[in-house]
Amino acid sequence: MESIIIAAIGGALGNLGSDTVKAGYRKLRELLLRKSGAAGALESLEQKPDSANRKGVLQEELEAAGADKDAEIIKAAEELLALMGKAQPGSGSINQTASGDHSKVIAVVGGQHVSINA
Repeated sequence: MESIIIAAIGGALGNLGSDTVKAGYRKLRELLLRKSGAAGALESLEQKPDSANRKGVLQEELEAAGADKDAEIIKAAEELLALMGKAQPGSGSINQTASGDHSKVIAVVGGQHVSINA
């Protein structure tokens, strides 16, 4: 399961057009570099943010350093996720009703495609 830290990093790397997201990402990045020593894994993920393998390597390094349980890092990740929610156009609630024998609803929520079979 992807940690809140990895989710925040992945989301931010896809949303660096917003100055508030950039500032939040810089804060989280600086904390991670200072407290985890995972510079190589983080820089590698920054180069290829969609790579599940690179996310996994960073997650392993954060866990090994105990950074995944660090309150300051977790708070920065939560704040970054909140900033992204405010920065994304159209973020908020989506209500969709579908009916029929083979209904399928597809939506983009928080930058993620969500598919629901009804």
